[in-house]
Amino acid sequence: MGLLRSGTRPPSLPRGARTAQRAAGTLAGVNATDLRDLVHFSDDGPVHAPVHESERLWSELVCLDRNQGIGPIADPGSDAICLVVTGKIVVQLDRGRKRLSQWETILVPAGSSLVITNASPDPAVVLLVAAPPPPARASTD
Repeated sequence: MGLLRSGTRPPSLPRGARTAQRAAGTLAGVNATDLRDLVHFSDDGPVHAPVHESERLWSELVCLDRNQGIGPIADPGSDAICLVVTGKIVVQLDRGRKRLSQWETILVPAGSSLVITNASPDPAVVLLVAAPPPPARASTD
């Protein structure tokens, strides 16, 4: 078979077949995590549960019960995303303040100071993702 030009495929393969073949070959090694398995709360303070970590990415689930919060936290070398999985939180990013509800996110630029507080009587769960991974730190909660 000769070389194919971009956008063409052998007639024996239906559209999307190559993508499906490649995906099937790589999915066997996928490291999947069900976030529901990591949700736990404590009267002693926020619960931090590692989700995924690599040389280039770090993520953690933070479970906040009523009147709990974390921060201030900051890393001069990592950008981060804060996603509200469930509940309502108040985020203080440097001098700005914003209420976030389920499925809302904020971008935390490198060097910014972040404080997260549960903003309701119900529990809140937050996913933090940073790249590159911040250096290991002692918990200050």
